[in-house]
Amino acid sequence: MKITDNIIIYEAHEFPQLLMQPFYSDYVGIVICHQGMFRFCVDGTSFVASVGETVFLSKGVMFHVQETGKNLKYTLLFYRAEQIRHMLGNTVVTMRLYATIYPKSCHVRTTGYEDMLTSYALMLRKLELEKEKSGELDAYCVHEQKLLLMAVTYRLCSIFSASFKAAGKEMERKIAIFESLVLLIEKNYMRERSVAFYADELCLTPKYLSVLVKSVCGQTVQQLLFKAMIRRSIYLMKNTTKTIQQIANELSFPNASAFGTFFKKHTGLSPKHYRTWEEGMNRDFILYL
Repeated sequence: MKITDNIIIYEAHEFPQLLMQPFYSDYVGIVICHQGMFRFCVDGTSFVASVGETVFLSKGVMFHVQETGKNLKYTLLFYRAEQIRHMLGNTVVTMRLYATIYPKSCHVRTTGYEDMLTSYALMLRKLELEKEKSGELDAYCVHEQKLLLMAVTYRLCSIFSASFKAAGKEMERKIAIFESLVLLIEKNYMRERSVAFYADELCLTPKYLSVLVKSVCGQTVQQLLFKAMIRRSIYLMKNTTKTIQQIANELSFPNASAFGTFFKKHTGLSPKHYRTWEEGMNRDFILYL
């Protein structure tokens, strides 16, 4: 197993060291537990996954496997949805993925679709094996790979959409407000970081908005703003040659030191160490089977 592989395929009876320590995940994550159990931590909260359950991880969380039981067997798929965003086409579907498919940092549940999700992962693995044999995938296989990731995405949207409908009209209304908030944050977080601004834009009181957001995603409005800032920081470090000071300036931090403290608090790595680490992590999805 090499950290630079486009897809990492791992004999899934134990977790790799990469995930046995705090790991900032810039991916949509799915872990299906087929046998045994494992205990893990997401953003400081502990969870347990047992046989027949699927773990759903939001993008931009700190993930850390703490303990594994005997006879563990699992399938893990992490992927960056950005690579297929243009294929989704429908803005509503895209926002459902980003804003509501994982409104909380982590869900652990039995969906009834564990076999289907695993089969998608197996097909992705087969394509990767073909790539290893030939050195690259032809244009048809590359497109097939993206279609498989799109199929996974639509299945996840379907799973979570059904759960929202089951929760009733009140939850649907809260989700609609939450989606609007996410859109507002994406447009304004660089210059507006107060709860009052977003509450005013949504014609709500700051207190009501805070309570609503907490009930939907378990996080505060400020935490959602921080996540947007981290995503932007990571984008700039991955896709530009800007210095840490220039990135700090763009994000309105008083200096590079303040930005570094903020970034490390939320990712576990300093900006410099993250940039070095990410250079060796140039991959769009990770697959453990």
